[in-house]
Amino acid sequence: MMLNAFLLALREIRRNLLRSFLTALGVVIGVASVIAMVMLGDGATRSITDGLAKLGANMLILQPGQERRTPGMDNNAPPFKAGDIEAIRSEVAGIRAAAPVSTRSLTAVFGSNAYITTVTGTENGYLTARDWALSSGRTFEQSELRGGVSSCILGETTRKALFADANPIGSLVRLDRFSCEVIGTLESKGASTFGMDQDDLIIIPIALFQRRISGNGDIRTAYISVDPSANSDEIKAELNSLLRERRKLRPEQTDNFYVRDTKELMNAYAETSKTLTYLLGGVAAISLLVGGIGIMNIMLVSVTERTREIGIRLAIGALESEVLTQFLVEAVTLSSLGGLMGVALGLIAAYFVTSAFGIPYVTNQTIVVISLGFSMLVGVAFGYFPARKAAMLDPIDALRHE
Repeated sequence: MMLNAFLLALREIRRNLLRSFLTALGVVIGVASVIAMVMLGDGATRSITDGLAKLGANMLILQPGQERRTPGMDNNAPPFKAGDIEAIRSEVAGIRAAAPVSTRSLTAVFGSNAYITTVTGTENGYLTARDWALSSGRTFEQSELRGGVSSCILGETTRKALFADANPIGSLVRLDRFSCEVIGTLESKGASTFGMDQDDLIIIPIALFQRRISGNGDIRTAYISVDPSANSDEIKAELNSLLRERRKLRPEQTDNFYVRDTKELMNAYAETSKTLTYLLGGVAAISLLVGGIGIMNIMLVSVTERTREIGIRLAIGALESEVLTQFLVEAVTLSSLGGLMGVALGLIAAYFVTSAFGIPYVTNQTIVVISLGFSMLVGVAFGYFPARKAAMLDPIDALRHE
């Protein structure tokens, strides 16, 4: 019976092909919009989490001051010193590396090439914390770090700007009023979540940076790499206790430093992105309801047009339930075909939009199944009233209908 009802439904749809397509168009657009919006949001979420992962896995960022700057707070907190970083390395368990970081924008010159880049004064632990590997050369030796020898490691963008395809190892690059020998180059990391080119930098020993660039021993940032097996919350608590003691803060005083966990940042951005994704998906789903109203409208027209046909069926012994099933199957078939077309359109649209915005194309099978199922549900919900109206027709009145 159901197969026969389905075949009859396909015949009626084919008989009025253009009208059927225009009727299902609301469902097509609704399903396509939901799928495209959700997959675009999923791609944006993946892009954000991948970008934050490039900053370094299991990494804590330590800075002086207070994270949320509000009136009454002391935002002129003293910077860290080298002793603070050494204390963190020696007294806090579960840390793979801790590196001081100081930065300044300077012009790098090699031969006739000049390029403005970010000069970062740090130590080898910076590469560990950032999960950054060398593409050539070596890291700093202890004698270079202690004595502030003029050596440097180039990011990929800076290397291309200064050396093009030439090998930079052993060459001298001038930074401001001093030169440094290139001892290594970094693998490319690409752009961060915030669009910053992470490869646009030159790394030099922190001692060299403090002596030749900043002129003091202040440290404004420290990158701390946490062992994957360690509990980052416990480590943050130990860091807090250690730094409060070293900075001589009384119990009633507020911390004049803060620790940012990249995992927390990643989770916060991902949750925000997901919330916006499903909000947009919910707004797009409204068009499915509009499509359902269109299906109900056309099915009511179809019942009116086929009143005599319904009367003949009822007169020769067709049951009301059979007539109800026939029209209900027709409505569900129409909305389901619209759902299938919407799925195809949504996947194609999501592909082109994600490609245009340069974000990952993430296939969300769950939303595809939900959208398709919802389109069928729309057919049932909005097709029931016309089907019920057809089943309740009086055979005699139906046969008299012109």
